Amino acid sequence: MTSIRVATYNIHKCIGLDRRVRPKRIAEVLREIDADIVALQEVVDMDEASHERNQVRAIANELGLHYCIGENRRHRGGAYGNALLTRLRIMSHHNHDITWRKSEPRGCLHVRISGGGMEKGGRVLQIYNVHLGTGFFERRYQVGRLFDRDILGNQSAPRSPRIILGDFNEWTRGLTSRLLSHQFNSAEPQPYLGRARTYPGVLPLFHLDHIYYDPSLKLESVNVHRSRLALVASDHLPIIANFRVKN
Repeated sequence: MTSIRVATYNIHKCIGLDRRVRPKRIAEVLREIDADIVALQEVVDMDEASHERNQVRAIANELGLHYCIGENRRHRGGAYGNALLTRLRIMSHHNHDITWRKSEPRGCLHVRISGGGMEKGGRVLQIYNVHLGTGFFERRYQVGRLFDRDILGNQSAPRSPRIILGDFNEWTRGLTSRLLSHQFNSAEPQPYLGRARTYPGVLPLFHLDHIYYDPSLKLESVNVHRSRLALVASDHLPIIANFRVKN
């Protein structure tokens, strides 16, 4: 079996609690995490030619990782949305529109990744990076959209293990959590003393960020990353899960 470390992190446009935009600081938090696959939300300027302004490219180059992006809308002239970084091979990626009516455009970035050991017949991992809306009815629509045939409900796709992760914006356990927990296992940090809470970063009160996975994966550990740097780098804290993947 192959070990895979996966993380999800809403980087808040790389704006820290000091209100400074610091992609390099986010990269240093990710260096602490040392994950094989990282799902990022609230990334801006993803199509900028300038290395300094293109946040995902700057972070990926700093860490020597591959990346792909899912643009959901324009923000001050630059692409804004979700991104995925990985040291593994990206086989394909597609951004699904899950926008509800006239609300802020939202997407689900679906990425197929080599799960390691591909030269020995290793597994393919399917990663779904999401950032759901803040409205109650908006999220109800979006979780239903996730289970449509072109996303999670695609029965014709190879049955490779799936991981659904990101910022679900669900302040209490609601329909989104119930539906995803019914279909998938949930990687939940220990709730004692608020250790499962990820937002706001320096004094977290809410558990908005989640990782769900197929039962074919074996969860070894999960935790919220609370380094001194992570507490100020964004308004969210990263969640890290370690899995075992059958080759």
